[in-house]
Amino acid sequence: MIPEFYTKRPEWDGRIERIVELVGRVSALEEIVRDKLELRRTNRVWSVHSSTAIEGNRLSVAQVEDVAGGKPVVAPPRDVKEVENALAAYDALDSLNPWDVADFLRAHQVLMAGLVEQAGAFRSVDVDIVNAAGEVVHSGSRVEKVPRLISELLEYGGRSTDHPLVVSSATHFLIEHIHPFRDGNGRIGRLWQTLILSRWRPIFAWMPVETLIRQRQDDYYRALQASREPEIDAARFIDYMLDVVEESLVGYEARTRSTATNVGVNVGVNVGVRGPEAVLRLLRDEPTLSAAALAARLGRTPRTIERQLQALKAAGSISRLGSAKAGRWLVVEDGEA
Repeated sequence: MIPEFYTKRPEWDGRIERIVELVGRVSALEEIVRDKLELRRTNRVWSVHSSTAIEGNRLSVAQVEDVAGGKPVVAPPRDVKEVENALAAYDALDSLNPWDVADFLRAHQVLMAGLVEQAGAFRSVDVDIVNAAGEVVHSGSRVEKVPRLISELLEYGGRSTDHPLVVSSATHFLIEHIHPFRDGNGRIGRLWQTLILSRWRPIFAWMPVETLIRQRQDDYYRALQASREPEIDAARFIDYMLDVVEESLVGYEARTRSTATNVGVNVGVNVGVRGPEAVLRLLRDEPTLSAAALAARLGRTPRTIERQLQALKAAGSISRLGSAKAGRWLVVEDGEA
């Protein structure tokens, strides 16, 4: 049986309560959003982009969107394969049992098929984890112990009475600590936390938690390391993940609220009933915003925003002043043209 590996902190109760309230608000907002499926699809693209980018994948968000849409992408084949696999793994969430070892291995097979020889199998050698300077910062569990440790970890998770926010974070940490595979440990750890949380509240299947992890990537690795030293105590990593989940929900609530507020608005441009007006509102206040920045603000993909910008330009609603990098947008108000 796996021993206790984190010290519960009294402040977690209050933080969990705030997250539960946020989940309730976001879930209610999603119900009144007309294009909920598009919002969720966008979140999935951002999640896959972030989770693979953390591991060094070079595809842009727009390229990940193209892969998701089945369009050809000119990029290194391995990078494209990583994204294809990640999309397939997230699509398979509904079919996975978070406490089943066979499903854990099956998920790794989907994530790493065609990328490593031992996809879907525990590693057969001992491993060390090194930092950018080549220094060993952690050694994975002894190879002969890995199957037993993962089995005990998933058994712990399935019977734990702690809150799923805590259990999912603790499980994520110990997957990284055990390091059960030759490659893909970070990806499977983040996927598994998403899976556990989605069993608690389905909205987490579409929450772009990985996006904020990528933005705070150095903190992610520091929290992992701090939870190993001087002895194993995952409390620091749980603290970090509670912050990430709460911040992700705050951002998602803002984007969903913006979407809900603009339902029914139509500016006469055939690119959706609410997107163009939301773009125009932002550009009136911040004319230097890029397509990527607009996408992040509105919870859309860059490709979607680029299409809306092109349509708005064709309709004479906006024009571009200056270069692509240093210029700004001019919103043409009614009667100015």
